[in-house]
Amino acid sequence: MTVIAGPARGGVALERGGAVACPICNAPASRDELAEAGWLAPEPAARLAERHLGWQRTDGACAACVQDALLSLLREKGERVLGRVIQDVWPLDAEAAFGALPTPLRMRADPRFTGRGVTIALVDTGFYPHADLVRPLNRIRAVVDVGPLTTRVSRFAPNDDPRWPGWNDGDGSRWHGLMTSTAVGGNGFASRGLYRGLASDAELVLVRTRGADGHITSDSIARALAWLTAAHHAFRVRVVSISLGGDPTAMPQSSAVDDAVARLVDAGIVVIVAAGNDGVRSIVPPATAPAAVTVGGLDDRNVFDAGHRALWHSNFGATWTGHAKPELVAPSVWVAAPVLPMTEIAREAAALFERRAMGDPTCESRIAELRLITPHYQHVEGTSFAAPIVAGVAACMLEARPGLTPRRVRELLTLACRPVDGAPAERQGAGAVDAGCAVALALADTPNVAYAAVSEPTSRDVLRVVLHEPDATDVRVVGSWDHWASPGTAAGRIAPGLWAVTLPALSSGTYRYKFVVDGGRWVADPLNRRRASDGFGGTNSIFEVR
Repeated sequence: MTVIAGPARGGVALERGGAVACPICNAPASRDELAEAGWLAPEPAARLAERHLGWQRTDGACAACVQDALLSLLREKGERVLGRVIQDVWPLDAEAAFGALPTPLRMRADPRFTGRGVTIALVDTGFYPHADLVRPLNRIRAVVDVGPLTTRVSRFAPNDDPRWPGWNDGDGSRWHGLMTSTAVGGNGFASRGLYRGLASDAELVLVRTRGADGHITSDSIARALAWLTAAHHAFRVRVVSISLGGDPTAMPQSSAVDDAVARLVDAGIVVIVAAGNDGVRSIVPPATAPAAVTVGGLDDRNVFDAGHRALWHSNFGATWTGHAKPELVAPSVWVAAPVLPMTEIAREAAALFERRAMGDPTCESRIAELRLITPHYQHVEGTSFAAPIVAGVAACMLEARPGLTPRRVRELLTLACRPVDGAPAERQGAGAVDAGCAVALALADTPNVAYAAVSEPTSRDVLRVVLHEPDATDVRVVGSWDHWASPGTAAGRIAPGLWAVTLPALSSGTYRYKFVVDGGRWVADPLNRRRASDGFGGTNSIFEVR
């Protein structure tokens, strides 16, 4: 191994067998990739130098080492300065090689949990064995083709190079399934781990379905779900993600897809589905399934400040049982996912970034038009990608607490949401889900504890209320059970920005309550839609004990 002249900004890199290697981890990397460490702000750059004596910014670093330094700072600093640090170090302009926030960062994910030991099944139109799913070890356990007449199952082991009939036929249907599968379970192999999904260590079962004419129908979705109901034990499936829409159904009655979802949930499987992208009061199966967690869309504007969030134009409505949909929202724009290899877009992306490297400014408009982030990744849009992101959150929760039931996962997911300011409740449900808070709730969960915001009514002996208030230093709960006695019951911080209060056993009746933040601000429970006037122009939150 010899030392050679380093990246364009100076410093040194290591040459290994003719290839440049990261001077920190020794992983193969291009000079351009190492040079991108130059945009690091002083604080994370100092963290790298502290951990690796002799390293300087001009030496460069691969994306994985840059991300590791950033994540370590975020874990230490917590929610209060999370957004500021992100915005200080993350360039979000058209010139930036990393122009979209990685999903784990934008979701505030706990990096300790990556879906390990959990199998996720995806139902889609087609799939592709991308490196983000099959390297360094293959995590695709099966690819299932559920056709109108026959079902073909291809099984794979960790050391296999998975291939199945038509995997590389260039069919456009492969694109959608590639995006959904990597949105939940990609490990970012083509980006040194930077653009990974939340459940990057989960195993996957990929279920392709279609009608006799090649189109998606409710019947084709129901067939796929029926296969999963019969086969889920063999693959240890705990989560199912569906980013397809079936046929409109007449209300008020259940559909075959709704019934199939209910059977999966009864079998202990969490089912996450996309709401649709038309922005209208209309939902179709499986978004109509009362037992599913239906996910609407969120536009976080590719920034970390929650005040900039807005709703995506996703569908909403009610099920035949009267359940409001969606239950929550998640990012549906600026979601990083791989470019489908061996396609015209992949070839054009490679050429465009070659031109950028040569300093050709005329390529930028086309890069933006194709929503390219790097030659290998682009950002995609739609609730089709919001749903697998939430499926990844569920997988991390099950890794943290394997005994959670689908109902409890649903409850904790909604509790881990923050309402989008100014957006109608019927379009956002509980609000934007926070992955880190969801895992924290899973870790802290006690089976005999009910949550006031989601249990109506409850007969459990212990009741808990939670509040997201990132900038608070003190949170208390006051309520009618003790005649609004001051100063109230102190809440404990169970995760950055997440406060919880466990109330004593209460006799049967209806109770009202509020949070008191930092001794002066009275706040109704944002997650509890049951409200009553407080007599002072505001509202109290309500729960009932039977």
